[in-house]
Amino acid sequence: MMRLNKVYHRSLSLLALSVSAPSPPFSFSPSSLSLSPPAFLALRPGRSAFASLKTASTMTSSRFTNLVPINALACEENGEGASNGAVSSSSSNTAPNGNEDESTLGVGYCLPPPEIKDIVDAPPLPALSFSPHRDKILFLKRRALPPLAELARPEEKLAGIRIDGRYNTRSRMSFYTGIGIHQLMPDGTLGPEKEVHGYPDGAKINFVTWSLNGQHLAFSIRVDEEENTSSKLRVWVADVETGNARPLFQSPNIYLNAVFDNFVWVNNSTLLVSTIPLSRGGPPSKPLVPAGPKIQSNEQKNVIQVRTFQDLLKDEYDEDLFDYYTTTQLVLASVDGTVKEIGPPAVYTSMDPSPDGKYLLISSIHRPYSFIVPCGRFPKKVDLWTTDGKFVRELCDLPLAEDIPIASNSVRKGMRSINWRADKPSTLYWVETQDGGDAKVEVSPRDIVYTQPAEPLEGEQPAILHQLDLRYGGISWCDDLLALVYESWYKTRRVRTWVVSPGSEDSSPHILFDRSSEDVYSDPGSPMLRRTPNGTYVIAKISKENDGSTYILLNGSGATPEGNIPFLDLFDINTGNKERIWQSDKEKYYETVVALMSDQKEGDMCLDQLKILTSKESKTENTQYYILIWPHKQACQITNFPHPYPQLASLQKEMIRYQRKDGVQLTATLYLPPGYDPSKDGPLPCLIWSYPGEFKSKDAAGQVRGSPNEFAGIGPTSALLWLARRFAILSGPTIPIIGEGKEEANDRYVEQLVASAEAAVQEVIQRGVAHPNKISVGGHSYGAFMTANLLAHAPHLFCCGIARSGAYNRTLTPFGFQNEDRTLWEATTTYVEMSPFMSANRIKKPILLIHGEEDNNPGTLTMQSDRFFNALKGHGALCRLVILPFESHGYASRESIMHVLWETDRWLQKYCVSNNSDVNADVDPTSKDDSSKGATDSKSEAAAASGGGGPEASHFECEELHPRSSL
Repeated sequence: MMRLNKVYHRSLSLLALSVSAPSPPFSFSPSSLSLSPPAFLALRPGRSAFASLKTASTMTSSRFTNLVPINALACEENGEGASNGAVSSSSSNTAPNGNEDESTLGVGYCLPPPEIKDIVDAPPLPALSFSPHRDKILFLKRRALPPLAELARPEEKLAGIRIDGRYNTRSRMSFYTGIGIHQLMPDGTLGPEKEVHGYPDGAKINFVTWSLNGQHLAFSIRVDEEENTSSKLRVWVADVETGNARPLFQSPNIYLNAVFDNFVWVNNSTLLVSTIPLSRGGPPSKPLVPAGPKIQSNEQKNVIQVRTFQDLLKDEYDEDLFDYYTTTQLVLASVDGTVKEIGPPAVYTSMDPSPDGKYLLISSIHRPYSFIVPCGRFPKKVDLWTTDGKFVRELCDLPLAEDIPIASNSVRKGMRSINWRADKPSTLYWVETQDGGDAKVEVSPRDIVYTQPAEPLEGEQPAILHQLDLRYGGISWCDDLLALVYESWYKTRRVRTWVVSPGSEDSSPHILFDRSSEDVYSDPGSPMLRRTPNGTYVIAKISKENDGSTYILLNGSGATPEGNIPFLDLFDINTGNKERIWQSDKEKYYETVVALMSDQKEGDMCLDQLKILTSKESKTENTQYYILIWPHKQACQITNFPHPYPQLASLQKEMIRYQRKDGVQLTATLYLPPGYDPSKDGPLPCLIWSYPGEFKSKDAAGQVRGSPNEFAGIGPTSALLWLARRFAILSGPTIPIIGEGKEEANDRYVEQLVASAEAAVQEVIQRGVAHPNKISVGGHSYGAFMTANLLAHAPHLFCCGIARSGAYNRTLTPFGFQNEDRTLWEATTTYVEMSPFMSANRIKKPILLIHGEEDNNPGTLTMQSDRFFNALKGHGALCRLVILPFESHGYASRESIMHVLWETDRWLQKYCVSNNSDVNADVDPTSKDDSSKGATDSKSEAAAASGGGGPEASHFECEELHPRSSL
């Protein structure tokens, strides 16, 4: 899985680089969750974003620090600053006497105060993409937040995805506005910018990919045209030397179908493109009268438990509509204009050329479809073709997978993770479960990894590469002598890395690393990858002069009790000896190794000729990129991006540690406004913004994650925006929910949640930075769930709360939620006690609820906020509900985001800044004692009611897709 240190809304992103293999393959800590889908992706050369999406969980990954998540790009680039949307020109609605006019509080979109608005409206920095030979860099230009009109476009919600029928692609797509090409000079500096040109003015650019030799760029173009003309995507190519761009297809009637995959370079001059079939007519018409009732049946008494998926197919018309938009005709197109259709039209979901360019691995889905699971579980067929369109063989045809158990590490039956060996011309590998996909079944081995040539000899059976007792987590290939195989098990947090020799039957696999995924202090790092001439990525081998040993490079985050100190180790794969050849400056700066830049040649790399790309930042200096060259480790700065919000350049940041009453060490990042002096300014109003995490051990929960020297990235809905309003911000205080041994973490959720919050509040009061009566709490998604629970069970701590896009009634997610994979019927008491909806009568402090009207995240239906608000109102609570039209789980449009900031600022000013009363004044005097008793009772009752199961759902089903994304 992708492992990202952090994600900034407007910060520099790096695309088209692959850096480090996963180690461990999955990250489970709150600060480094595996996300899927959508995933955070680094695009490899020749591949597009959606093409990379499907392999993010199984292929080698990178360790970029400032990647822009694909879904977040959809929230960033469609507008032009303040002119993007129609919003109120005033920052608040006030009556002539200066008091709020309650009659206007529900009318129109509003703007936050200028000090917040100006930060959000600052122009975004470009994304970066390096050429395959590392000699050129693309600057991909972006715009600010899109207008609401972009989100208001019609979309079809089908089989768990949302489709823009006008473009025939995923809805709410982001885009680039321009492409600049810079030469990377021998001394590490950048040459002058050369603009890619030739495409229409106002064009929206997507899926920018390099050809394998770096001589061409391919990208899609869409132009908003008149209603009576087509605005679907067309594929363009550009000559990198001249910057001249032209359409790939001479015919104006060939359009891109980008609902799933889009296009991929097969060789230096040919692309395989997913196109809309030329024979396709208009969309199917919805029948006025249904053919019959909607019926679902389980007369076979099958056990089928599924999460609360949304946007599913509802009837036969939806099935026809899904087929209409997703059916693709694959086309081979050369840059010289040659076009050839290959294969029949079908719902193709991925297409992967073999490294030698001779074969195509083609995946598709087909009927029968399902009304209870998304398209990722539909029947799946994987075929092998030659690149000239000749069918070779069917690899598998998997049935509909409605019955994958909800327990962690449960998977689909049959062949999965089918892919090409990166170190071979055309050798396939895949994994097959031996436990029927059910993690609760005890069996050894649990997974088997197989390999086989693309066209095996008659009677040749797949070869067993390795057998695993945990769940397969990916492979990093090097050569016939070396590959690293990863396995993990969430219930125990165990991760293991195996060393195997794929070409040697005499060499026995052995364990290289065996550790807990929660123990970040013991993380040895991930092997760095190098690009092959075929465009794949393999483990880089390093040699030293006068030394016969062969080494690899381990790139690690370097977690320590003082914070992360990233490193690069020279590691002897045979002896296990390692030498630290680079380490971040730990005094002032936070530096990371981003990618190898000296990987153009075949064979082992010489250490004395090593060249790497690094990033460097500090608390007050935003990220810049450098080329570091051995043997003298000379650093050359290649970017000079301006500070994105200079008005907060001198903010104060400190990583703090404190202790929970049960002895668990906690950490948080404390931010204070620029120029704040505690002796002169005294205690400030404070906003605590967090997101709970689950752990198996107290020691792991207490480990420090992150660096005190990291730059403070501020997204468009970040809590850090209130530094501009002179708030103290306690960002990401750890809220560990610990279940040691056989204990389930959620059985003591309320008790541990309250204890963590008490410790955090006590710490900021004790430091003198927070006024005890002016401490507010907030969070997004599972953080909103946390917020509501804290106001219900710890009202003595906070004056008000802000809860965005949360789920508040766990009985509405009866087959598991977040990392809880027991069902409602197995852990009834836990579900009930954890639900703040059930404690709505206890909430006496002001709570602001915000939710997107089109939330498609599993578990967080918009109905959750609506029903919770009604429950609060029914008990006379001071509450406010804001439903954002057209918005999903995260908020995208400028109007919505600005209004969310206005609502939040108004709430904080009215119920936090202006709160001069005792924080407990309007709280039921028995609520604190009752809540403590409830937490204790919850533990004992839940223990009696709980059944089996593991602690985490499959990551792609997790309720919270983007934890901490709002920070």
